[in-house]
Amino acid sequence: MALINPILKNSMLAVALAGLVACETVQTTQGGAVGIDRKQQMLVSSQEMEAASSKEYAQVLAQARDKGQLNRSAAQTQRVRAVANRLIPQTGVFRQDALQWKWEVNVLASDEANAWCMPGGKIAVYSGLIDKLNISDDELAAVMGHEIAHALREHARERASQQAVANSAISLGAALLGLGDVGQQSAQYAYMGLMGLPNSRANETEADRIGVELAARAGYDPKAAVTLWQKMAKLGGEEPMKFLSTHPSSADRIADLTVYAQRVEPLYRQSRKTR
Repeated sequence: MALINPILKNSMLAVALAGLVACETVQTTQGGAVGIDRKQQMLVSSQEMEAASSKEYAQVLAQARDKGQLNRSAAQTQRVRAVANRLIPQTGVFRQDALQWKWEVNVLASDEANAWCMPGGKIAVYSGLIDKLNISDDELAAVMGHEIAHALREHARERASQQAVANSAISLGAALLGLGDVGQQSAQYAYMGLMGLPNSRANETEADRIGVELAARAGYDPKAAVTLWQKMAKLGGEEPMKFLSTHPSSADRIADLTVYAQRVEPLYRQSRKTR
C-alpha cells in the first residue's frame, strides 16, 4: 500500500471538504399540483450550465443546417412550435424566471425517436419521434413537457454537481488508500450502481410528473403520457435490468403516470373551459 505524506493528506482532505462545503442547497422549482419539493445540492453554477448549453445548442443547429436536417419540414416545425407556445407559459407555475428564458424550439430530421431540452430552454424534437410513433399533439405535449421539466429542475446541473463531488471523493479515497486505477474504477462503478443510476431514475420520475402537469395546464390531455409510453415500450427493444437502467421500467413509468395524470385531470378540464 502506498504511503501518503501527512501534509499532502491534509491538503487533499481540505480540497475535498472545500468542494463539499461549496455545494449549495437550492429549491429549483415550486412543487406544483404534483408536489415536487425535493431540494437539490448544486456545485456547478446555473450560469455555467446555461452558457455551455447555448454554445452546444448553436453547434448542434449549425451541424444540422449544414446537413439539411434543420427544420426540413415546415409543417412539423410549425406543429412542434405551436405545442411549445402553449407549454412554455405554464412553466411559471414551477419557476417564474423560466418565463424570461431565451427559449428556442427546432426540429431535427432524424430517424431517432427522441427529444430534449437543454438548460435555459433550448429544445430539439427529432422527426423520428413524430413519424415512428404517429404521435398526437397530446402525446407530443407529454414528451415536450417532460423534457422542459428536466430544464426547470436543472437536472443536468444537478448531475454535473453530483459527479464532480463523487469524482473528487473517489480520487481522494483511491489516493489515501493506494487503490490505483483499478480500485478507483471499481469505486466509480459502485457509485453509479448505488447513487448515480437511482438518482437519474428519480430525475426521470420528477420530469414525468411535472410534464403531465405542464401538459394539463396547457390544455393537453395528461392521459396521453400513458399512451405515449405504451407506444415507446413497443418501439424499444428489450429493456435493461432496472438496477442497471438510468430510466424507470416502462411498467413502473406507466403506472406512475396513470396516477399523476388523474391527479392533474382537473387542471386539464379547467384549461379546456377557458380555451
